[in-house]
Amino acid sequence: MSSLRSFSGNMLSDLMHENPISYFINPLHGQSLRSDFSVDVREKNGAYLVHAELPGVKKENIDVRIDNDSFTISAEIEQYDQKSDDEKIIQSERYFGSVLRTIRLPFQIDKASSSAHFENGVLELTLGKSKNLNGHKLTIK
Repeated sequence: MSSLRSFSGNMLSDLMHENPISYFINPLHGQSLRSDFSVDVREKNGAYLVHAELPGVKKENIDVRIDNDSFTISAEIEQYDQKSDDEKIIQSERYFGSVLRTIRLPFQIDKASSSAHFENGVLELTLGKSKNLNGHKLTIK
């Protein structure tokens, strides 16, 4: 029984994971970022408090948009392909790519009382409640 292992359901992926030759076949540019990211949303004092984990993302590569009763967070992690002629890449697992999440809330969002802050890989949004129906892009501080 100890020889049992879990399978991902993708036969090629399972074969590559267990095969020693996969060490030489795996992409040299790492894996792409998951298509989603972790987001917590709480309601407190008439506002929504949002925490989104975006490790490895630069603040200038994050976009937050408010549209009526929903908000969208999109981000891009840049790929770093810096290597000199006298080195070779043995393994590269750092993530790169684009991600996007849109979350709908029970009430309209007030763009005037909303703010965004990014620090240590965590995006913090404070989204006030409103009846305003205009869309708005937040500036991240």
